[in-house]
Parts: sequence; structure tokens; C-alpha cells
Amino acid sequence: MISSLRERITKISASLPPSVRLIAVSKTFPSEDIRAAYAAGIRDFGENRIQEAASKQAELQDLADITWHFIGRLQSNKAKNAIELFDWIHSVDSLKLAQRLNQLAQQLGVTPRICLQVKILPDPNKGGWTVPELLHDLPALNQCKNLQIQGLMTIPPLGLNDAEIVNVFDSTYKLAQAIKEQNWSHVKMEELSMGMSGDYQLGVQAGATMVRLGTILFGDRS
Repeated sequence: MISSLRERITKISASLPPSVRLIAVSKTFPSEDIRAAYAAGIRDFGENRIQEAASKQAELQDLADITWHFIGRLQSNKAKNAIELFDWIHSVDSLKLAQRLNQLAQQLGVTPRICLQVKILPDPNKGGWTVPELLHDLPALNQCKNLQIQGLMTIPPLGLNDAEIVNVFDSTYKLAQAIKEQNWSHVKMEELSMGMSGDYQLGVQAGATMVRLGTILFGDRS
């Protein structure tokens, strides 16, 4: 397992441009797998459940230079835990959640890095702003001065072909550029979290700066 994991990580890392950060999505996988991926050079890990992540972080305290990314749906009542446990939150999907995180960040004296989750196409199974909603909320988001708003995250709906997925990623890139041109003081568009195990190459092609890879590294989840 460890040697094959190392080989997969080495191969995929070598295929990515230096500008793209590989986030190993370790949700449901044990701490031993994270240690193996760490030994193979990974420093960014993604989790989607607060309790599971807290348990793993307690077991991996000796690996002090790990950067933890929260990538799941975040409920407001778990927002404080997310800020305390994670360096990045990729899945900020509403103004209400952003404002809650901003309030908590001020109380805790931290400035978490976040991505705004957008839905380019309608998808009842996922959270996120539509494009018009996000453009409408930008002035209010710009007031969230305790958050480091770094860019956008998107997940294409299931069942799309490659051309349709590329269109989602391209549209996300163009949206980020359009927001960037507005020169907001606290809404930066330096990062694009786009692409998972099945479509990360399409994400990179469209300008992703972060890809979230799980099964292609660790194998199928039980």
C-alpha cells in the first residue's frame, strides 16, 4: 500500500504544473494513510467531517507542517470548530456562513483562508452561490475583513461529459477574473479550487491552482 501510494503521488505530482497545489483528500482514510502520503511528500490534506478531522489531527500532532483543508458542507453550528481546526475552508457557500465565520474569526483573533463555493450550473445536490447571487453579495463579502477570501471553489454536477466539465471550469475562471478586475480590497481571486480525481486534469487545463484528489491517490473508499 505504502509503495503504491508513493508511486501514485510521485506520478501525479510530476504531472502537475508547479503553480497547482495537490490536496490529498484523506476523508474516511486512517491516519496511517496520511502518514504514508506525508512521507511521499504531501503536505496538504482535505477532510469533510469535523469530528473525524479532529481525531486524526490529534494522532498526527508530530507532523507540524501539514496544512489542513476543509472541503465539506459546513453547517453554521460547526463553524467555530472549522476555524479552529483548519487552515483553509474551501466550501463557504453563502453570505450568512461567511459573515458567521468572519464574526468567529474576530473573536478568536485569526484570519482563516477561504474559498467561495459557486454553482455555475443548477445542482440541487450542492451548495454554493449562483453567479448572480455572488456578484450581488460581493460588497457584503468585502466587509468580512477577518477572512482571507482567496478565490473560488466549484464542483461540476454529476453526469457531465468532458466538454461540459471544461465549460464549468472555464466559466469559473472567467468569473474569478471578472471579480478580480473590480479591485475589491478584501475579496481576492488568486486561487481556484477546481478538479477532483475524475476531472482534475480538466481543472488544471482551465486554470485551477488547487486540485482535491482522494480515490486516485488512496484507492476506493469502503
